[in-house]
Amino acid sequence: MTEPAPFEIYLVATPGLEAPLCEEARAVGFAQAKVVDGGVAFEGGWPDVWKANLELRGATRVLARMASFRAMHLAQLDKRARKVEWASFLRPDVPVKVEASCKRSRIYHAGAASQRAANAIAEELGAPISDEAELRVMVRIEDDMVTVSVDTTGESLHKRGFKEAVNKAPMRETMAAMFLRQCGFDGTQTVFDPMCGSGTFVIEAAEIALGLKPGRERQFAFEQLRGFDAKVWEKLRAPTEPRTTTARFYGSDRDAGAIRMSQENAIRAGVADLVEFEQNSVETLEPLDAPPGIIIINPPYGNRIGSKAPLLGLYRSLGNVLKAKFPGWRVGIITTDKELAKATGLGLELVEPTVLHGGLRVGLWRSK
Repeated sequence: MTEPAPFEIYLVATPGLEAPLCEEARAVGFAQAKVVDGGVAFEGGWPDVWKANLELRGATRVLARMASFRAMHLAQLDKRARKVEWASFLRPDVPVKVEASCKRSRIYHAGAASQRAANAIAEELGAPISDEAELRVMVRIEDDMVTVSVDTTGESLHKRGFKEAVNKAPMRETMAAMFLRQCGFDGTQTVFDPMCGSGTFVIEAAEIALGLKPGRERQFAFEQLRGFDAKVWEKLRAPTEPRTTTARFYGSDRDAGAIRMSQENAIRAGVADLVEFEQNSVETLEPLDAPPGIIIINPPYGNRIGSKAPLLGLYRSLGNVLKAKFPGWRVGIITTDKELAKATGLGLELVEPTVLHGGLRVGLWRSK
């Protein structure tokens, strides 16, 4: 069997975090990775797709761009979709869901476009078409150019498979990893989150320090594609000896339930030996018996009129405690509001651009 020609691999990013994702992609070996609209792209083959899903912490999902052609109307789309070599990447025995989007194109009806592509797959390949299928083919039509991609990920990559317990408004693991990167975390520094919720920042930092692969325990859509080699995949994701680290990772929260959730999540992730969680309010924080490192926090932020006044007090108190008890630490705070960030008195500066999180624009405010 001949090796298929390289194709474009597209990493979907959280909007605003394309640049750190590109840095991460290059760091794991995708040297040609570049920032493109909405994500990061590079050329590669199927083993690169598997590696990207397994190892990247900041990507939301990994798309394999399998075909592109121009189509001005539905009949042309129908004809050219039938010429796509569906059998080179899809299997006739695996159901497929087809989704389409249209932008600035003469074909403007996404439903009709997805139907044409679905008909081509069903009739040329014989694969069943189902809205409940786990495997997704995505047809994007922009400026009359049709791009056919297959979603190789399945469930979003922030679902590592370890966090069963979550607090309200949790930080996604993919975002947490990129914010840690933007704070300069490289796996060797102490990390402390004094409002840790379900422990996302702390656990993510500990996994990075140990060199654990974020996708090591979950399944992926690419396992249902033609050309998937189970033996190569098992070898790729086989556990490696964790890196030796002296760094430790700490979380606290005033809510006892959050601490319990964090501890359970850390055990499932296999990092319990590196992390400590304690019930504490901001006001009762004490210095850690650890070298200064990075303090990273996702505190509450109000999005309703009149909700800011009590929050200003919280941010002032937080800033005062960190200045008094954590000198020498680098601070990163995620918030929606410049006034709240300034209230800490920590001289924080916004890392541009801001990021969409839960329908709100949040930014990482970082000390120098």
